[in-house]
Amino acid sequence: MKPTRKGTPDFMLLIMTLVLIAFGLLMVYSASSTSGFTKFQDSFHFLTRQAIAVALGLVAMLFFMNVHYSKLKKWAVPLFLIVLILLFLVPIFGATLNHAKSWFKVGPFNLQPAEFAKLAIIIYLAALINKKGERFYDFKKGLLPTLIIVGLYCGLIMIQPDFGSCMVLALIAALVILIGGANLKHFFTLGVGGLLLASLIVVVPLLTHNNDFRTGRLSTYLNPWADSLGTGYNISQSLMAFGHGGFSGTGFGQSIQKLGFLPNPFNDFIFAIIGEELGFIGSTLFLLFFILFIWRGILISLRCPDSFGSLVGVGIMGMIAIQALINLGGVTNSIPLTGVTLPFISYGGSSILMLMTSMGIVLGLSRDQNKIENQQPAN
Repeated sequence: MKPTRKGTPDFMLLIMTLVLIAFGLLMVYSASSTSGFTKFQDSFHFLTRQAIAVALGLVAMLFFMNVHYSKLKKWAVPLFLIVLILLFLVPIFGATLNHAKSWFKVGPFNLQPAEFAKLAIIIYLAALINKKGERFYDFKKGLLPTLIIVGLYCGLIMIQPDFGSCMVLALIAALVILIGGANLKHFFTLGVGGLLLASLIVVVPLLTHNNDFRTGRLSTYLNPWADSLGTGYNISQSLMAFGHGGFSGTGFGQSIQKLGFLPNPFNDFIFAIIGEELGFIGSTLFLLFFILFIWRGILISLRCPDSFGSLVGVGIMGMIAIQALINLGGVTNSIPLTGVTLPFISYGGSSILMLMTSMGIVLGLSRDQNKIENQQPAN
């Protein structure tokens, strides 16, 4: 008897993933060419580094596309522990960049464990919830141990400190826990308590006039123009980029804000460059494409016959959506700025490598589904 052939990956999701990666490389070059030439006398400096990360990401994506998702259950605990050790070591031995010790220096490249913590927590929680089954509905046996695990990751990330990554990871974990079948009464009670605690962390320094980076970001969000040359400089320059782009944009490569006005335009604020060069029309088309990409990935994940596969898939697509919403909200001043990158588009080797690995897992889910669907007529 011939071995059953593996199914083909979802063609639409695969093409959309590659289009996003290609568009990201294009925008990284446009947004970073001036900075690269100014700092390193090489306009392609940041593009080259990003392209190397994309090449490694393609290898990881192809590997996980060909691995059955059920094997991830066996890897959940080792992966969780490896990332936990890295998170513990990075504040001690890591390199400091932008006032945070969040990176390991690996030759000419930087490795950020917090990026891989996002994927590790998704796989670990999905495996844990799948193993506990109905016991996960119980607070002491299900939700409480899960919260301790998430809190451990979040605490280590905050030590760096990296508030943006901590918030993204907490929201990802909350999503997986919610769709995993947590008791809604327990979930929302803890959610309200968490919101109150977060509010106190921000409000108390305001009331005591003990201003720090949290209160500074809040006051900048409320009125970025009050100190447009100080704390509000980044967001005011970002809003100016959108204003300069107008309806149709200045044209690819024609941004003014990337010429030293907007710091690191190829990273957190790359969507501002998209808005300036491609205008309202280009930005809208990009957002519609991104929404379709998220929808397609969630649809594939929900069709998975196994609860573990569905949790992992929805967790991954939810991670991408959450991170995108926080980035887009920050650069448009819709929410306080947190320093979160735009998935697939912003410069960052650890980020693109983790994202492409994650999409390899989701595409692997689609291969298994297509295999089942192709076998049904024969049976």
